[in-house]
Amino acid sequence: MPDQIQRRVEECYLQAEAFFKQPFPRPQVCFKLRGQKAGVAHLSENKLRFNLQLYRANLDDFLRQTVAHEVAHMVAHHLFGPRIQPHGEEWQLIMRGVYELPPHRCHSYAVERRQVSRFIYRCACEPGEFPFSAQRHALVAKGRRYYCRRCKATLSFTGEHRLE
Repeated sequence: MPDQIQRRVEECYLQAEAFFKQPFPRPQVCFKLRGQKAGVAHLSENKLRFNLQLYRANLDDFLRQTVAHEVAHMVAHHLFGPRIQPHGEEWQLIMRGVYELPPHRCHSYAVERRQVSRFIYRCACEPGEFPFSAQRHALVAKGRRYYCRRCKATLSFTGEHRLE
């Protein structure tokens, strides 16, 4: 599957080179991206990252739109420098002129959210609760303290946790 993305990246670069009549350096392409983002262009590192889960669920649009979107960031950076807006007129010019695609800033892919564990903490003054992530809860176990902004008391673990 990553081969199709690699081929599409190369195809996008060839289109840009034909359009601008100049070569562009090829980025490193990796597939270690999770969560809501379909793709990310790391301009200073000359690196593209893609989300394989979103690719598998949205094959055609992902190859056509998302890959071109990220390559357009790299091409715009190379042509116009680091001070341009990420989705500014230079990037939009490339999306419309080179790839003949609408310059959508964000994808509309359905993103499956995984359940996360929340550890419930309370303070002395507030009957409300403070749900901590597993990461923050682990820091408390290592000795880190968190305080209520209102009463300044140390938040303490109730022993409860829930899935959200």
